[in-house]
Amino acid sequence: MRKRQRAAAANALTLYLDNLAPSGRRSARSRLCTAAEILGHEEVALEAVPWASFGYAELAAVRAELLRRGKVPSTINSTLAALRGVLRTAFGLGLIPADVYLRLDQVELVKGKRLPAGRSLTPGEVDKLLRACRRDKTPAGARDAAMIALMAAAGLRRAEVVSLVMDDYERRRGRLAVREGKGGQQRELVLPGAVRRDLGQWVKVRGRVDGPLFCPVLANGRKEMRALSAQRLYDVVAERAAAAGIERCTPHDLRRTFVTRLLSQDVDLNTVRQLAGHSDMQTTARYDCRDDRAQRRALRQSGAASRA
Repeated sequence: MRKRQRAAAANALTLYLDNLAPSGRRSARSRLCTAAEILGHEEVALEAVPWASFGYAELAAVRAELLRRGKVPSTINSTLAALRGVLRTAFGLGLIPADVYLRLDQVELVKGKRLPAGRSLTPGEVDKLLRACRRDKTPAGARDAAMIALMAAAGLRRAEVVSLVMDDYERRRGRLAVREGKGGQQRELVLPGAVRRDLGQWVKVRGRVDGPLFCPVLANGRKEMRALSAQRLYDVVAERAAAAGIERCTPHDLRRTFVTRLLSQDVDLNTVRQLAGHSDMQTTARYDCRDDRAQRRALRQSGAASRA
């Protein structure tokens, strides 16, 4: 009987995760690992955790412990959302009674707003980043320039970049199909000329064979025809930023740069939302770093005035 219960709970976990986009799946697994650790199940595989036995008390305990650890509201709420998602799936499978499931709503989300994370790069920083890639005449240099251009000038997430395949790019018209968007949302982008040039240079080096658009490049320049990992892309951006002599940045900072640039050019918020692949405009608005730039300009002007 206990084996059947464990198998059913594992099925609820698997079913919940399988219905998420790949990028969301990785994040949800991470959040659920944290919840399992808090609830005393850190020694077992995630699939062996008795999810269907959890209820109000466990959800409230996770919330309280994350607050005690000083986690930001967004981290706490996303962890609760992942845990609720598994329990909702378990309820749908008939593993949790209705009264237990309904009491989960009594565990409230954490309110509060923290300073926005990350930054937007200046046009000069983006240029330096791309020049650092182009100075590298190995295949990795061409690949990295294309990936960074896609994130900075087309707004792709790193999970979207590494999931691209050759068939997603229509070279003649410069159209790119993003099929692995967050929340299962797909979109098609018409790439700017500069991005097309960097991407065309990489495709010339890579070859037009089927497979992942971006692949690992070994030290000897040989290419392995398998998808690049999201972690490797994160490392690439950090390495190229160091080579360019600019402040450290992340793939998501390049995405913030894309959104901020469009808003600075007075592109309406809904259009920017669609281009960025966001489901709502409030999310897009959080990527707007124009206020930060305005503050830096004001401080520079104030400093110049004080020296005059």
